[in-house]
Amino acid sequence: MDFSAGNLALFAVAACTAIALLSARRFATGVQDRVIRLEERLRLERILPDELKGEIGQLTTDQLIALRFASDAELPGLVRRVLAGELTSRDSIKQAVEDWRADHQRI
Repeated sequence: MDFSAGNLALFAVAACTAIALLSARRFATGVQDRVIRLEERLRLERILPDELKGEIGQLTTDQLIALRFASDAELPGLVRRVLAGELTSRDSIKQAVEDWRADHQRI
């Protein structure tokens, strides 16, 4: 293999391009997570009974992202379970959802 300055420059460009692409994807996903967090907080404010509305701030971003798949009818029960510590991770919350609400707009 020839280790010339041209090959080194080509490798550096390729590495920088890969890093830029990964960073752009991470940024886009982060923005989507922030939007989902806002949407779900507004949805919870509208749907939850008054005794749970004050607890919305305790939900993490990961929990809010997972709760977006729950139907309006089952959302209060799932939020109670999350706040009680019964469901903590994205996967456990998603597995507890019975009436799935698909998110077709996530990129």
